[in-house]
Amino acid sequence: MKPVLKMSVLAATILLAVGCQDEKAAETKPAEPAKVEQVATEAAPAAAFASEDDKAAYAIGASFGQYLAMNLEQQNELGLSLNREQVLAGVKDAFADNSRLTDEETQQTLQALDKRVSDMVQKKAQEEAAKNLKAGEEFRTEFAKKDGVVKTDTGLLYHIDTEGKGAKPAATDTVKVHYKGSLIDGTEFDSSYARNQPATFPLNQVIAGWTEGVQLMPVGSKFTFVIPPELAYGSQANPSIPANSTLKFEVELLDIVKADKPSAPEQAAQ
Repeated sequence: MKPVLKMSVLAATILLAVGCQDEKAAETKPAEPAKVEQVATEAAPAAAFASEDDKAAYAIGASFGQYLAMNLEQQNELGLSLNREQVLAGVKDAFADNSRLTDEETQQTLQALDKRVSDMVQKKAQEEAAKNLKAGEEFRTEFAKKDGVVKTDTGLLYHIDTEGKGAKPAATDTVKVHYKGSLIDGTEFDSSYARNQPATFPLNQVIAGWTEGVQLMPVGSKFTFVIPPELAYGSQANPSIPANSTLKFEVELLDIVKADKPSAPEQAAQ
């Protein structure tokens, strides 16, 4: 969090400095928005800045200003209320060497803010994980009531949409599949259909729900799996799959590509 806060202060500093310069420029040369679209085509448009350095400085300020605004908005979503006027007031006072806080007080305040933000993020993540866990349990309970749904001892749920006539793979086999994965709200997070390319992988190198479930499928089958979080990604979250998510997969087993050969000692023992 500290790098973000330091960046924000720098952004405010540049933004304030540029803002003061822009006010002076505005007094001498009013903006002409009606001519903005003509800039690219006119041979010699009126210069908006006194020099390339001024233009570059303004671009830096605008970029940091956008970053700062986005940062403050994200922190507001956490429940923090960081007043923009106070941010700019702090910068202005620092420029005037008239800060209302000593360096030590500033550091202590930022450290306290770091802790508050960390606690809030952790609390929000825990609440979200608990919400996902409850929603997943409710979804699995309803799914289990559907005709033809089977629940295994581990809690994996599956429905046979189409049953093939081929062999069933072992955990050590490499399989070729088409699949679509989604959250219980229907949000699709992965699909070999969308890529128009089947996936091939060793069955013992995927999530436990896949390793168990695909072994139940004869080649040529299509199953729907509902996988509880403990057989998927558990409390681990990523941008596509929130913590404690129950996952739904539609899987077609196209082929068993190969089976791992026994090791040399096993062959010798036979």
